[in-house]
Amino acid sequence: METRDILKKVRQIEIKTRGVVNEIMSGEYHAVFKGRGMNFAEVREYQIGDDVRAIDWNVSARMGHPFIKLFEEERELLVMLVCDVSSSSHFGSGAAMKVDIATELAAVLAFSAIRNNDKVGLLLFTDKIEKYVPPRKGKSHSLRILRELLTFQPQRSGTNIRQALEYLNSVVKKRAIVFLISDFIDRDYERAARIVARKHDLTAVHLTDPREAVFPDAGLIRLHDAESGAPFWVDSSSPQMRRQLAKRFAAWQQGVKTQFQKSGVDYMPLSTDRDYVRPLVQFFKQREQRR
Repeated sequence: METRDILKKVRQIEIKTRGVVNEIMSGEYHAVFKGRGMNFAEVREYQIGDDVRAIDWNVSARMGHPFIKLFEEERELLVMLVCDVSSSSHFGSGAAMKVDIATELAAVLAFSAIRNNDKVGLLLFTDKIEKYVPPRKGKSHSLRILRELLTFQPQRSGTNIRQALEYLNSVVKKRAIVFLISDFIDRDYERAARIVARKHDLTAVHLTDPREAVFPDAGLIRLHDAESGAPFWVDSSSPQMRRQLAKRFAAWQQGVKTQFQKSGVDYMPLSTDRDYVRPLVQFFKQREQRR
């Protein structure tokens, strides 16, 4: 895209997502994702019933009687958007591709974080780490993240979720709110997800397309794997074949959901043929109710 077209697209997404951001913020973003760190605030004299573990022995020794340390919750959060930009993300059988949904969703999350004065960062991956944008504050930074999502051209086509999660753990030292946005057409990343979930607050956003679940009756057709490029033939006129494909896809999707839930990871499915706003707002409401 030309620079003018990019700026126009950025503005369109910013306007489109503004209402969603307002709804999320009005639904108490603060309550859903609370700061986990504790900052020292002040000391005061010890009172009966106070936790003796909070006694500041240095101050108590100087003053001649016990004082305790008071802490306040660290309000500033760190939000990391980990986005799969492999070739399969550019699939969509309708008006939107997976990457389109991922871009708008990431924009909503980035703008929500900035509205709350939180830092937000971006990690783009295929079967290699394609780009890392360190977390920062400010609207200009969130617009930069959106521009990256709109214009970035990955060098590779495959998917390696394990590598992306391991890289995230190595570069993000502070506990973060992590949104892993992918279609999860990959394997052997379960252990890495469990490790990340122990350190960070991890949510898996699963992008799918209806054509992956319901195959059309189009006769004998030649398809290509989006990531490997390997060709294969499918007889889509066979009702039995279409039922088998639908059954296999449903089982695979349930397996992805189950493995994340077992790892203590929140799971949010999104389909390219449906509005992402309702499930996103519902996700925030469910998170708030669990607190």
